[in-house]
Amino acid sequence: MQSRYEQALEALNRRGRLRRLEGRAGVDFTSNDYLGFAESDALRDAALAALERGVPAGAGGSRLLRGNHPEHEALEAEAAAFFGAQSALFFGSGFAANAAIISTLPQRGDLVIYDALVHASTREGLGLTKAQTQEIPHHHVQAIEDALRDYRATHATGRAFIAIESLYSMDGDLAPLADIVALAARHDAMLLVDEAHATGIAGPQGRGFAAQFEGAANIVALHTCGKALGASGALITMAEPLRRFMINRCKPFIYATAPSPLVAAIVRAALHLSAGADDRRAALQQCIARLGAQLDKLGLPRTGTQIQPVVLGADRRATALAEKIAADGFDVRAIRPPTVPEGSARLRITLGAHLSMADIDGLGASLARHMQDQAA
Repeated sequence: MQSRYEQALEALNRRGRLRRLEGRAGVDFTSNDYLGFAESDALRDAALAALERGVPAGAGGSRLLRGNHPEHEALEAEAAAFFGAQSALFFGSGFAANAAIISTLPQRGDLVIYDALVHASTREGLGLTKAQTQEIPHHHVQAIEDALRDYRATHATGRAFIAIESLYSMDGDLAPLADIVALAARHDAMLLVDEAHATGIAGPQGRGFAAQFEGAANIVALHTCGKALGASGALITMAEPLRRFMINRCKPFIYATAPSPLVAAIVRAALHLSAGADDRRAALQQCIARLGAQLDKLGLPRTGTQIQPVVLGADRRATALAEKIAADGFDVRAIRPPTVPEGSARLRITLGAHLSMADIDGLGASLARHMQDQAA
């Protein structure tokens, strides 16, 4: 007799949505290692140097017990200075950090207004918060303002929170950040900005799209360390009182073993690398322009960022195209619901500074050939 788990897996397979772990093969057009730091000699050397000076691999406990290490504190101080914030707090993963923000800071009687395309980690936090929640259409600034006005009209106390991404991970498009920052200030709302795919890529020294706004008391930003920074973990930057509140009330922080001090040392090195990586950011921009030219030939819209979706609609069409492109030597993955909305299965192409123009032209040719075959 089949278990309910096996039945669920079979149902996913019938719909073309069964996930499998796959090894690394082909030219990398799927990772988030946008600056090529993850396998760099610089981060490898930083890890070796940290080990040589006695930094341990594990923390041994939560930060509130014996797990608090000088490397954690040094990273948080340097990160706050780098991003222009009052303070920072280090978490073991971006998913945990994003869920922690939403589940901890908004309180009962507050309202969280969130963009329809926010990451699953934000939605995880939304499922845990005691605050009210309200979804608004993607990038709809007027809908945010309407929600803020409606909330304030019926709540004399309480705080509104706005949750967005600066660069959306599946669509590669940019939020109207300046407009939303101004809106939050005008309505005394907190703004929660997920900079996961902007950290290292955008702004001066790779400080992100929110760099010019960080430091304001009403702005909380998430900077993941496992994408362009090439390591792992995440930093939440915020006003100092919010940091102290998180330390006292945030369950994912209080009850989790602290992140590896060795990883904290590597992230410190990655921040220094980011500060001096204008050449890599310039190379990435060249890659973005080159892929854009290939997409123009195919009549496909370009995002102008390092994340380029090719929306195909049907799940099996996306998986079939990904398999054919992989056979040509290019690692591009299919993304299907529920990660993206129903009917919008796609290829998610990501670019990194490690790619050559020949790599991008080769992918463009493969994409053109197999899309033409699908249409025939």
